[in-house]
Amino acid sequence: MLQLQESTLKRKLKNRHIQFIALGGSIGTGLFLGTGSAISAAGPAVLLGYLISGIAIFFIMRQLGEMDAQEPMAGSFSYFAYKYWGKFPGFIAGWNYWILYVLIGITELTAIAAYAQYWFPCLATWKTALFFFILINVINLITVKAYGEIEFWFSSIKIIAICAMILTGSYILFFNPSLVPGASIKNLWVSTSISENSLFNGIFPNGLRGLITAIPIITFAFGGLELIGIAASETENPKKAIPKAVNQSVFRILIFYIGSIVVLLSLYNWSKLTPDSSPFVLIFDKIGFKYMAWTLNFIILTAALSVYNSCIYSNSRMLYALSLQDNAPKILTKTNRRGIPVHALMVSTILTFFVVPLNYFVPNWFDAFKIIMSFVVVCALLSWTMITISHMKFKKQKNIEHYTKDTMVFPSPLYPYSNYFTLTFYNFILVVMALPKLGMFKQVIALPIWILIVYLGYRLCNFKKFKLRKWSYSNERNSEYTE
Repeated sequence: MLQLQESTLKRKLKNRHIQFIALGGSIGTGLFLGTGSAISAAGPAVLLGYLISGIAIFFIMRQLGEMDAQEPMAGSFSYFAYKYWGKFPGFIAGWNYWILYVLIGITELTAIAAYAQYWFPCLATWKTALFFFILINVINLITVKAYGEIEFWFSSIKIIAICAMILTGSYILFFNPSLVPGASIKNLWVSTSISENSLFNGIFPNGLRGLITAIPIITFAFGGLELIGIAASETENPKKAIPKAVNQSVFRILIFYIGSIVVLLSLYNWSKLTPDSSPFVLIFDKIGFKYMAWTLNFIILTAALSVYNSCIYSNSRMLYALSLQDNAPKILTKTNRRGIPVHALMVSTILTFFVVPLNYFVPNWFDAFKIIMSFVVVCALLSWTMITISHMKFKKQKNIEHYTKDTMVFPSPLYPYSNYFTLTFYNFILVVMALPKLGMFKQVIALPIWILIVYLGYRLCNFKKFKLRKWSYSNERNSEYTE
């Protein structure tokens, strides 16, 4: 097995930070904005889509959680791919995750600019994106604990807001339905366009094809939970905190997602929603709760800031880990006295700055959002696939070393069948994305091209290392000859 250097990052994150980092990374644009597109495609069947995707992400998180709880190292699954699978898997796992979170950062900043237009419709999106780009990067240059605290409070705001929205909606539905004409839990299964008495048509108004079409969009919403693993190397007590954070975060996400969508679809007919707007803001605005819609827009903006905050954190730590693996320039391992990998953070920041010209040249924010989101889904699928395969390699090695369920800190359930399920599910999503109707074929084709580019980068990196070693060896021999 390959041996890697120990991390010099500071273990400053507490259990509450880890749990809220995971929640903060996954409750953002995917839920508050992407849900609109998913509902438009699938109708109430979107709930089933979230449940199926939630099961898959639960297995992924348990697989990652088992590895991180056993060996909490910088780089998380990139480290495990490198150690238990091979040099190139570690290389591509790290660089793919890095570019993934650069893209997510661009997506979130684009969404933030769109949310701001709710109050300032004449404000150019590129100006808003630039302002928040500078603000969040400054926060991440302070300390890892400052990042954890900011993320804790950002996440607290949106979690409280979601809970308040669910409770408010539930009160209207069950105790005072006259407040909102047409509000009823029956909206989840009664069709308004096909057959009033058809349960199937009511839940699946666009058929199974509508649900299948929505699955890639739904998948985007679950991205971010793997941040638990990235933060493992900076956690005070990872063997205790990681298992707790994994279990609680996945179930909370499912409750928040499914609970909030049930309330929204019960309050307002889904067919009146538009894919390019937040259903949360639109619904409360349409039913007359103007101040609540205003408040929700502020909370949704905060949620997107939270995700971008996590993007900056995860990107810098992944570049740091790649440098430890000798898969990135050594200068990226440099940390300041507060334990911040400043060079890695600045490299990630420079590329994320692309969001400013993107919003300048593509002023229709929804077009820019869709372009980036589809690439995010493809990169996320590659990352999750590599987590599953790395976990299988990890388990195989642990079995050779005679580890048992009793000696593992946090064993993953249903191994290896859960691994086979997740691999099948994510390959199925790629097939769905290639369908002409979704318009994502180019992004699917981009995946093998991206893998080839990374492979060429890997070979070039290794060629340079070989030339350097050969040059050093030649100099040593010349020195000996001269003596």
